[in-house]
Amino acid sequence: MLCVERLARLYESQGRYVEAEPLFERALAIADKFGGHEHPETAKYVNYLAVIYEKQERYKEAEPLFKRAIAIKERSHGREHPDVATLLEDFAEVLRKTDRDSEADEMEVRARAIRAKHEE
Repeated sequence: MLCVERLARLYESQGRYVEAEPLFERALAIADKFGGHEHPETAKYVNYLAVIYEKQERYKEAEPLFKRAIAIKERSHGREHPDVATLLEDFAEVLRKTDRDSEADEMEVRARAIRAKHEE
């Protein structure tokens, strides 16, 4: 799976999102199968795929994936984990791009609060 992820991330870094997408889908399918739907590693691939959709301006497809990744991380690591903050920030970008600023603000406020707790 690591090779699939590396190639997908390489394509993503080159802006080759259409080519990266099926590789991230494959990595997610593998993570789902072997780690389970609720495994933190699965959340990572869900997020990668959501970001690919976002970069292709496929916001309606990205949104449920961001929500899924956030939910998995909250259940596996807790609601106050820094990984949750990162996912909230990523999701806020999609919300802003779809003119849902008040929802994005809520996500960003929550992310900042999580980060502040970890800086203490």
